[in-house]
Amino acid sequence: MAHILVVDDDNNILQVLRMRLESQGHHVAMATDSAAALHQCRTGQLDLALIDLKLGPENGMTLMEEIRHQSPGLPVIILTAYGSIDTAVAAMKRGAYNYLTKPFDGQALLAQVDKALAQGQLSSEVKRLRNLVRDSYRFDNMIGNSAAFQEVLEQVSQAANSESSVYIEGKSGTGKELIAKTLHLSSPRREGPFIAINCAAIPETLLESELFGHAKGAFTGANRAKKGLLSEADGGTFFLDEISEMPPSMQVKLLRALEERSFFPLGGRETVRVDIRLIAASNKSLETEINAGNFREDLYYRIHVIPIRLPALKERKEDIPLLANHFLDKFNREMNKAIEGFTAAALEKMMAYDWPGNVRELENTVECAVAMSDANLIEDGVVLRNPMHSGADDSLKPFKDAKEAFERRYLVQLMELTRGNISQAAKLAGKYRADLYALLKKYALNPADFRPAG
Repeated sequence: MAHILVVDDDNNILQVLRMRLESQGHHVAMATDSAAALHQCRTGQLDLALIDLKLGPENGMTLMEEIRHQSPGLPVIILTAYGSIDTAVAAMKRGAYNYLTKPFDGQALLAQVDKALAQGQLSSEVKRLRNLVRDSYRFDNMIGNSAAFQEVLEQVSQAANSESSVYIEGKSGTGKELIAKTLHLSSPRREGPFIAINCAAIPETLLESELFGHAKGAFTGANRAKKGLLSEADGGTFFLDEISEMPPSMQVKLLRALEERSFFPLGGRETVRVDIRLIAASNKSLETEINAGNFREDLYYRIHVIPIRLPALKERKEDIPLLANHFLDKFNREMNKAIEGFTAAALEKMMAYDWPGNVRELENTVECAVAMSDANLIEDGVVLRNPMHSGADDSLKPFKDAKEAFERRYLVQLMELTRGNISQAAKLAGKYRADLYALLKKYALNPADFRPAG
């Protein structure tokens, strides 16, 4: 139950509030003035405060601000007479959770208390997730104050204690694995293993063995039995990244394993049972892949229980200065520099750019700027210097034209660098050969034109 502070200069009201709250199992601390209330805040762990707007000669609004300064995030409900509602509304604008007018209905009081406590718990959980990630793992993507990013943190907080499967959708560089690890670390499975596999990085011929393991002699070269990654994740969390790239034949086997929580290793005869929580992710729309016949609908419904969509960096541009300064601090330390910040023009240039590589691209951009700058402030001429950064100059093109110009210029540079070697180009670009061929065809580029004569 919660620890609640009640502040009112009328002892009769204090006693009524105490009895109402204690009847619900809450622990109640009481105070009749600001000094006693602040002492209670300093000496006890509080979950909620109820403060009378009029405390004799004192101002309940001032006390509320002092308490919130001392205990940031503590929800406060203002108690007020009917004639002071305007003042109570003003108190909400200055940080109060809500207000109650006297005389108040007992059920209305308890309902407001329950809602305020729930809000306080959610705020505390979001803060805990931030601290957990910052202190233990220092994941850079967890920085941001935008509404879009806060919504993601709230979804992570709510999903953490569930055993349901989670599906994370987001473009490359938005932090899908980071969110998966955060879900694991804040779940009851935090002491268990976190095992991740990128479905796009493992050849189809090896994927089944990697997932399920194999028995000795299952195939040429299988000189000993090997546990699969699903077995390694037993008791913990299994993260399937880029699940949209899983071959259809493996989708069938994965679905059966998830439904039965058991499977046979490749070439094995004994059933292996596992207790895992599944988190899957993709930078593609699975709905689109289903319509294209590339992804099984029944597997989609198995993994798509709690969906979390990660916003692209261009959808939370207000976070760019915060992220940029974070990366600046990081690379100042690594390069033994003391650059103080960015000029206004440099920040404007970064804010105007669309960041197709998202936070990962921003980090690389700041690293380059720190390396190439000797001034106290990073200037706009040092930021986004690469000609591939179309849209970062002063004359903005229409989005479609800028995107196509960027793609064609990038492909030409990629082909020149790899001398038309598709395998090497696909690896450098982080694309699949089929996707790269499709882009080359779109812009009428022939890899053979970039290969050495003879």
